[in-house]
Amino acid sequence: MKTIKGPAIFLAQFAGDQAPFNSLPAIGEWAADLGYKGVQIPSWDGRLFDLAKAAESRTYCDEVKGTLADLGVEITELSTHLQGQLVAVHPAYDEAFDGFAAPEVRGNPKARQEWAVGQLMLAAQASANLGLTAHATFSGALAWPYIYPWPQRPAGLIETAFDELAKRWRPILDAFDRAGVDLCYEIHPGEDLFDGATFEMFLERVGNHPRCNILYDPSHFVLQQLDYLGYIDVYHERIKMFHAKDAEFNPSPRQGVYSGYQPWINRAGRFRSLGDGQVDFGAIFSKLTQYGYDGWAVLEWECCMKHPEQGAAEGAPFIEAHIIRTTEKAFDDFAGTGTDLEANRRMLGIG
Repeated sequence: MKTIKGPAIFLAQFAGDQAPFNSLPAIGEWAADLGYKGVQIPSWDGRLFDLAKAAESRTYCDEVKGTLADLGVEITELSTHLQGQLVAVHPAYDEAFDGFAAPEVRGNPKARQEWAVGQLMLAAQASANLGLTAHATFSGALAWPYIYPWPQRPAGLIETAFDELAKRWRPILDAFDRAGVDLCYEIHPGEDLFDGATFEMFLERVGNHPRCNILYDPSHFVLQQLDYLGYIDVYHERIKMFHAKDAEFNPSPRQGVYSGYQPWINRAGRFRSLGDGQVDFGAIFSKLTQYGYDGWAVLEWECCMKHPEQGAAEGAPFIEAHIIRTTEKAFDDFAGTGTDLEANRRMLGIG
């Protein structure tokens, strides 16, 4: 068994134009002061990080790491959630997702997709230059508009979507393999990879690629009413990243899982600040430790009520308290009698 690293914090929800959230040194110091030991960096936010420069320059990467190390913080992973989303966009979402792209490719789906793929290629090299072993992203979605089959889906529609999705991602996965970095898809509604079955469909189509892995976030499973503890049992070999994010599901006579037309505060399923929801983190940390997960526990703060700075302040001690320092001996070693093969055979009646 291995000990989970942490606590760490995903900076995407905190970055902004006001200090201390507008530069990596400042936000790194803020995180360190709260007790975080690692930061997960959104690669699209130029206020914090230059992805292209990191892919080109080990010197720049060493400077970034050194700046954070002086604060007592290290980089856990880079994220390309926004760029990964643009690898596969159904036309229904063209305008909604256009803002994720660089200005020069907006309004041009083909150019936007090429730009997104280029961003992932840069992220693979940047991660290698930073000495990282895992990377966070989204899969994008071609089939999501057809999630609930009415009218009946034409035969082969979903299969065709996943064939195309795999075709687009296979060269990216190969690039991450060359870089020695695991590409971890956040299993998330709105993406074509939103549960275990869809991950398996994709994994099969990319030839069980060794770099095709999972960013585990239990909050998305609570909102789907999926067994988030059993998920670890089934997919632990592919879980290489972990977002510690809380959620709750409170169905009523008025709404259930499909309550997305309501504002977050009024939904049956909603994200909560860490410790305020229904996720059993004690069981999650136990299962991940049991299976030898040695990556980071990264707070992703999203809450419909609590202020983000309060959520961040509470998140570090919450994660710290749940990290299990693994034992190097059995609890009943005191009663051990040593190893004697002949005695063992006599006890079994085979001596």
